[in-house]
Order: sequence, then structure tokens, then C-alpha cells
Amino acid sequence: MQGQSRKIHNLVAATIGNTLEFYDFTVYAAFSTIISQVYFPVGNPGLALLLSTIIFGIGFLSRPIGAVVMGAFADQYGRKRAMTLTIWLMALGSLMIGVLPGYATIGLTAPILLTVARLIQGFSTGGEMGSTTAFLVESSAQDRIGLAASWQIATQQVGTIISGICGIALGLTMSSAQIAGWGWRLPFIFGAIIAPVGFWIRRNVDETLQPSQTLRSMGATIRHIFTHMPGRICLCVLLTAGGTISQYFFLYGTIFAIHDFHFPETFSISINIALGLVGFPAALLGGYLSDHYNPYVITLSARLVLCVLFFPAFMFLLAYPSPFVFTVVLMVLMALHALASGASLRVLPDLFPMSVRTLGTGLSYSLGVTIFGGTAQPIFTLLISRTGNNLSWIYFVVGMLLVSSLSLVFLWRMPATQEGEHERVGQGVS
Repeated sequence: MQGQSRKIHNLVAATIGNTLEFYDFTVYAAFSTIISQVYFPVGNPGLALLLSTIIFGIGFLSRPIGAVVMGAFADQYGRKRAMTLTIWLMALGSLMIGVLPGYATIGLTAPILLTVARLIQGFSTGGEMGSTTAFLVESSAQDRIGLAASWQIATQQVGTIISGICGIALGLTMSSAQIAGWGWRLPFIFGAIIAPVGFWIRRNVDETLQPSQTLRSMGATIRHIFTHMPGRICLCVLLTAGGTISQYFFLYGTIFAIHDFHFPETFSISINIALGLVGFPAALLGGYLSDHYNPYVITLSARLVLCVLFFPAFMFLLAYPSPFVFTVVLMVLMALHALASGASLRVLPDLFPMSVRTLGTGLSYSLGVTIFGGTAQPIFTLLISRTGNNLSWIYFVVGMLLVSSLSLVFLWRMPATQEGEHERVGQGVS
């Protein structure tokens, strides 16, 4: 019984930060219109919203930096110390947004500090993914590595669900004027309050990295990745690109539904909850299957089926544009996307030895998200506006999924790392 309790404790400790990360991500996106009015009163609502989304995108730029710095730190000083540091940084970024005065109070200092807060959030997010994935993999049972790693994807869905529930709670308890005035700050403050709980949980986990498994210094760790594994990093970035662009398809899908199908604004909250409820078990299923079958085959198969279904699914949506049809179709596509993403996280950690696992995994993921995720929504918008074709952005999504999946073929031929394969503590988190 004590062993099972320890497994649950390790699982919660590792995933609470990832849940908060995606919670903050979706909360900012949900309140971007209000944030633009508070921090960018330029007299042009469209320009203010654009500036707000630019600040949102700037947060992506610090992700690779966080992945390098915190990844090397975790590979040198341990996963536990890195995870406790990143969760405090998450809390700081959320708290800054929650209490930061607007432009009317402190002028240009307001958008500057908002940018700083987003950079802090991006830095912590970049460091969070690698350290927690390494911890989950290294503290799992040998036959449950994939299931353990897939909790990273599954808890992203949990973060989305929680943010949706917060949005519903605000809508039921406050007027629109109250939400626009100060209520929008509460979800950010809530995220900052939860972070100390995560720190308390994380400080009691067992360290999975031993001093004998490290390189000489953080500098040596960084040099090793860039001099010995650049090709592996590039292929892993390409692998991440497909999953990232697919994820942004779902985020942009709600914008598309409101803008082009004229669905009510509240639709974005309800569909995000629905997608999260589907994505959570599907991601875990992908991890489970990757432990029992070839993870490359599982990931590639799910992606190919997703590519085949994209066009008929969207053509059906255009023919029958109702909120119910839209929700059901996107839930089916989300199930395949989450399954592929959950299985793919069985692939990444094994491609890097223990001494550089956090850095390699985190940097690959962060670069993929920054390069392809940070540009996805502007590309979607540009394609639709320039072509006038509501299917044009789907061509881009499917094309990138196919190109990204080519990386699986090359990575499949690479030998899995042998260093510390896998020196584990405990009995597993799954």
C-alpha cells in the first residue's frame, strides 16, 4: 500500500507543473481580449488585440532558453531541484499577470512588465517539460515507461479542463463588467496560489539522477548535446512539429467556429472542456499501447489515420455547421491526435542518455513548439485570408503532419541510448 501511495505521490509531483503550465496558457488565450484593453488602450480594438497576442507569442521565445538552462541544470544537479525551481517561476509569472496594474495606472510600464511575466512563464515552461519527463521515465517501472511519459500530454488536457471550469464559474458568479474590470485576474492568482502546493509535493520526491551519471559541468552538458547530437535534436524537433501544429489546429478551431460560423463566444469554453475530456484518456491509451507495441508504429499509424480523416471531417463541418457537429467531429480528431502524442513521448526520452536526457528532451520539444506552434495561428489566418478557402489551413496541417512523420522513419533506425538504461528508483509512477 505504501508503494502505491509513493507512485501516486511521484505522479502528482511530476505532472502538477505541466497542468499549471497549460492552464496558464489557455487562461491567457481566453482573456486575451480583456488583457488587450487593460494593457494596450491604443483606441483601436483590433490593434490592441494584435499587441496582446504578440506579447503572448513572445513567451514562446524564452522556452528554448529555459530548456537549455534548466535542462542542463537538471542533468547536472538533479530532476528534483529543477522541478522545484520551475514551479516557483510559474507562480511568479502568473502572479505578476494577476496583480499587474494596467496602462491607465502605470503607463508603458504595464505592457513592459506583462512582457516580462510572459518571458518568465515561457522560461519555466521550457525547463518544466524536460525535467518532469525525465523524472517520470526514470522513476517508472520498465514496462510502463510510455504510460508514465504520456501523463505529460494527458495533464495538458487537465489544464485545459480546469481553465474551462474557471471560465464557467466566472460567468455564473460575475457580470460581464465585473469580469472585465477585475474578475479576469482571479484565474491567474489561483494559478499562483496552487504553485506552492506543487512545491511542497515536489520537495518530497526521490531523486532519480545520481552524481555518477552526470557530466563534468552544465557547460559540458550543453556542449555534448550540440556537438554530438545535432542531427538527433533536429529530427526530434521535426517530430514535435507535427503534434504541435495539430494541437494548434484545435485551439484555432474554436476561433474559426466563432469567427466564420458565428457560434456564440461561450462555445470556446464548452468545446475546450469537451476536447480535454477526450484527450486525457486518449493520451494515456497512446502511452499504454507504446509499452506493449512498437511506439513508432503506434505514433505513425495514429497520425496517418488523422491525416486521412482531416479533409472529409472538415468538409462535413462546412456542410453541416452546427455547434453539436463541430464538437463531435473535433472530439474524434482530438482522440487520434492525443493518442499519437501520448505514444510519441515514449520515443523522445530513449533517444538521449541519462546524462543529457532532460536537456535533449526539453530542447527538442521547446524548439518544436516555439518554431511551429508560435507561428501556426498566424499562418492559419494568413492562408484563409489570402486564398479565401476555408480548407486552405487544413492543407497546411495535413502537410506538416506528413512531413513531421518522416522523422519517425529516421529516428526508428537510430539506436536507443544505452547509458543508464534505465537506472531507476522506486517501483514506478504509473
